[in-house]
Formats: sequence, structure tokens, C-alpha cells
Amino acid sequence: MAEIAAAAGISAETLRKIETGRIPTPAFFTVAALAAALGVSLDRIAESCATAGLTAPDGPRH
Repeated sequence: MAEIAAAAGISAETLRKIETGRIPTPAFFTVAALAAALGVSLDRIAESCATAGLTAPDGPRH
């Protein structure tokens, strides 16, 4: 976990908070940095969110 957090430029504690839901909506740049550190495209993340039916806090965006 510490290696991924460091590669993304965030603290291990921040990553822990994201994983446990204490930061339920991380900033876009945090998500992008984590995606890059994990080798996952933002397109893949968006597809996964759409497939899972996840929406923004204020509802779906079209």
C-alpha cells in the first residue's frame, strides 16, 4: 500500500481513508494519480463505475 501511495504522490493514510470510505469522493487528480500508479486507464475506471451503477453524489450525469 505504501508503495502505491508514494507512486501516486499521496500519503498511505490518505489511501487508507479512500479504501475504507472515510474519503468517499476523492479528488479527480487523486483518482488519476492512483490510476497511473496502478497502470489502470481512466477510461477503464469510468466504464467500471458505469457498469456498477455508480453515480456522482448529486445523481447521474448525462
